[in-house]
Amino acid sequence: MRVLIPSDLKDINFPVPIHYLDLASVDVDTVSPALSEGLAVFLSDGLPVGQAYVEAPVKASALAERVVQRDTLDHARQVAQTPLNNRDVSILICTKDRPEELRRCLASIPEQSLRPVEIIVVDNASAGDATRHVVEEAGATYVREDRVGLDYARNAAIRAAKTEFVAFTDDDVVLHDRWLENLMKAFDQPEIGCVTGLILPGELATAAQFIFEKHWGFGRGYIRQDFNRDFYDSHARYGAPVWMIGAGASQAFRRKVFDEIGLFDVRLDMGAAGCSGDSEYWNRLLHHGHICRYEPTAVSWHFHRKDMRGLARQIYQYMSGHVAALLVQYQNTGNRANLRRILISFPKYYAGRLRKRLRKGATSNDFFLRQEMLGSINGALYVLRRWKMPAW
Repeated sequence: MRVLIPSDLKDINFPVPIHYLDLASVDVDTVSPALSEGLAVFLSDGLPVGQAYVEAPVKASALAERVVQRDTLDHARQVAQTPLNNRDVSILICTKDRPEELRRCLASIPEQSLRPVEIIVVDNASAGDATRHVVEEAGATYVREDRVGLDYARNAAIRAAKTEFVAFTDDDVVLHDRWLENLMKAFDQPEIGCVTGLILPGELATAAQFIFEKHWGFGRGYIRQDFNRDFYDSHARYGAPVWMIGAGASQAFRRKVFDEIGLFDVRLDMGAAGCSGDSEYWNRLLHHGHICRYEPTAVSWHFHRKDMRGLARQIYQYMSGHVAALLVQYQNTGNRANLRRILISFPKYYAGRLRKRLRKGATSNDFFLRQEMLGSINGALYVLRRWKMPAW
C-alpha cells in the first residue's frame, strides 16, 4: 500500500539535518555558519540551550540571538555550579524485543558524570535470549517480567531498586553525559517527588519522525518549570494538563513516593490501554501535594518511529492511553474535571479539527485524526471494562 505524505511536508527534503552549534563559535560573525534548512540546536558548555527550525537561509549568529534566552544560559551555569548531594540512584530501563536499541541506550550510561549505584533492565516478556545477553554484556541487572505491559515492567523495576532515587529512561533513548547528574541536582527540595528532562530528537530521517517531533514530540523547552498543587487546582474546569510536565522516557522519582501513593497503574501504557501511565502518576503526585519539576539541563535523545504505519499505531495508542488515564485519574481522585475533559472538551476539540480538515484538507497536524478519535474511544472502553481491576 502506498504511504501518503501530508501536503505541508511535500517540499521538505528528508532526512532533515540537525545542526549542533556551539555558541562560542556562533557568536563570532566571521566564522558563524549560514544555515539553509534543518533543526538548529545551540550548545553552551556542551548543553543544548535553544533550538529553531530553519526553512530559509539565515546566519547562525542571528538565529541564536532570537532563540537562546539569557535565563536559560544563567540557569545552565547555576546548575553546573550546584553541588551534587543526591547520589543514591538507580537507572531503570524497561524493554521488549528491542535488543539493538537497548544496546545503544546502555552504551551511553558509562559516560555519565554521575555513575548510578545500579542499572536495572526489566525484560517485559521478550522472545528469545537476545535481551538477556545485551544486559549481561553491559554488566546490568536483568529482571524478567512476563506479564505484558510497560507499567507491570516499571513496577517490577521499582521493586528491584533499593536506592533513594530511581531514574527511568527508555530503550530507544541515548543519554547526555550529564543527564543523571542534572536530574539529581534538581531534587533540591523535599517536596519534589519527580523530575523530568529535556528530550531532543535523535534523528529526523523520515516524514513520520518529523511529524512526531513537530506535533507529538517530548521537548518541553529550555526553561525550568515547577508544577505544584496550585498548577493542579488552577485547571479546575478540565483538569491539569499534566502531559506538559515531560515524558516517561526521562523521569526520576524519590523512591518513597511509591510507598506513599502506590505504583504505576497497570491498566495504562503500552501493552494495556496504550500510554499515559507516567502522566497519570504525575497527576497523582500533584493531587497528593508533591511537586513535579521539569529540568531542561537533564538532556537525552529519543529515536522516534520511522514509518508512517508505525506512527499511526503509536498515535492511536497515545490517545487511547490518554483517555484511559483521565478515567483512571477520576477513579483515583474523584476529580470530575477529568470527565468534563472527555465529555465536553474533547468533542468540541475534535469537531473543530474535523471541520477544518474537511474544509482545507489533511496537513501534518491532522493527518492521523481518524486514529486519534478511534483511539480515544478505545481508551474509554478499555478502562470501563476493567474498572474494578487492581491498579498495581
